[in-house]
Amino acid sequence: MKTPRTHLPKTPGAFTLVELVVSIALIGLLVGMVFTTARSSLELGNSVVKTQSEEMLHQAFFELLEKRFSSLPGNTRLDLKVTDTSSHYLSDLTLEEVPMSFNWGGAERTAKAIQISTILRRSGYLDIVLRYYENPIIDPSSNPTTSSSFRSTATDEAPFAEIILLSDLRYFEWRVLDGNQMEYEYEWDLPGRLPLQLELTCAFGAEGPPIRHVFWIPPRQNPEVFMRQLQQGGGGRIPGGNPNQPEIEISIPEIPPSGGGTILPNPTE
Repeated sequence: MKTPRTHLPKTPGAFTLVELVVSIALIGLLVGMVFTTARSSLELGNSVVKTQSEEMLHQAFFELLEKRFSSLPGNTRLDLKVTDTSSHYLSDLTLEEVPMSFNWGGAERTAKAIQISTILRRSGYLDIVLRYYENPIIDPSSNPTTSSSFRSTATDEAPFAEIILLSDLRYFEWRVLDGNQMEYEYEWDLPGRLPLQLELTCAFGAEGPPIRHVFWIPPRQNPEVFMRQLQQGGGGRIPGGNPNQPEIEISIPEIPPSGGGTILPNPTE
């Protein structure tokens, strides 16, 4: 007599090994896609923020120069030197007699000269550095009639402060417009006279488009000359006016001796 076989019931809802492997692979694929999309979104957001920050920095740099050049006093001494290297034009733009007082290192300092210099890095790109000098660095013997071969700036004077304004520039070139000859020059060796315009051409990064910016320098009379004219002749040109316009005489009335004077009529009578 045969013993009847007993059949064990199958467990409902069980997965085979192949099904588990396929499920884990699908879950890993979905997680990878989610992380890849999230990382791409973060990189795109960081790139947009970086681009906007760089554009704001560039705009702030141009606004700083425009504000500084438009407010130069009439007695400002300007000197532009250019050094031709094998790959770049390195320039030093120096300004003197420009009021510049600020706190540096917890102490109040006054800069007698400021200089915007281009520094060539090992990577082949340029840095724009703003330097502050405690003493004048333009040769005081230089004047509009002095040959450029005798013009020089002091090399033993070290700046007491340096600030990197811009980095990673492909090129950075100045040109100045002579108001008398109406011609652009790459150097300016007439510290006793200011140019009419300063033209800056630069490019950022390896693929940045060229940017051209023109800065106007309004003509202003030297305040020392104006005060000397007032003291000697009792008249002079209004400071800040156009030097090509006719002079407007400013007379200084003599003060009458004590005890007497001239009675002026009341304009309201």
